[in-house]
Amino acid sequence: MKQTKDDLSQADLHQTYLRSLKKEKRNVLFVQLIILMSFIGIWEISARNGWIDQLLFSMPSRIFNLLVTRITDGTLITHTSVTLFETVLGFIIGTLAGTILAAVLWWSPFTSKVLDPYLVILNSMPKVALGPILIVGLGPGFTSIIAMGALISVIITTMVVYTAFKEVDANYIKVMQTFQASKRQTFQSVILPACVPTIISTLKVNVGLSWVGVIVGEFLVSKQGLGYLIIYGFQVFNFTLVLMSLFVIAILATIMYKAVEWLETKLVKHF
Repeated sequence: MKQTKDDLSQADLHQTYLRSLKKEKRNVLFVQLIILMSFIGIWEISARNGWIDQLLFSMPSRIFNLLVTRITDGTLITHTSVTLFETVLGFIIGTLAGTILAAVLWWSPFTSKVLDPYLVILNSMPKVALGPILIVGLGPGFTSIIAMGALISVIITTMVVYTAFKEVDANYIKVMQTFQASKRQTFQSVILPACVPTIISTLKVNVGLSWVGVIVGEFLVSKQGLGYLIIYGFQVFNFTLVLMSLFVIAILATIMYKAVEWLETKLVKHF
């Protein structure tokens, strides 16, 4: 009977703890919404009263009206779908290529020693500066833009995932060697499963990097996409169009990030 009371007490404490977590989450969301609404309200009031230049900073109501107009006539959906396709493809290619390259480096210590200084140099280089070279080499189209989105994330993915491979507990590897497991079996059964959380964390970083790479690529060459709208708005001094495009990018990047978080929740349960 005493044990039952203790169990009930622990269950109550657990429920209290869960309720406190939910309350804290609601409070955080409430404060975030207050900050966002205050920012939009101050921006609108400042623009209407001439405290800030409407030509440069526009105003939220004007951006919203343009957003509705562009969605209604279908042009925004076309540009958004182009950019989203390029970003998702660049994101997948960059992450896969970086993970495969990290596996090659783990597999061959000699290759790792040879490529290590080159990876450091490539990581320190501004990848966007390679944009014109990609355009000349791959042509002014989707290929060069997707390559830019992948290139900007592949090196950092390689370095982070390779470091995670090397830091797997050596005792696990010794156990596999005791059972005479091959290198492939060690990688599949120990190294890769142990590094799944790191790979997922890298996906979160690559979300932002892929968007940067694709938007820069569209700045340089594209005739469609949100990057093209930003450049076009800048050229005709339509900063409402520029800010509307940035708003759409922010929304899409947030959705993509949340999708990766959902994927992380599902995968972590299996590893």
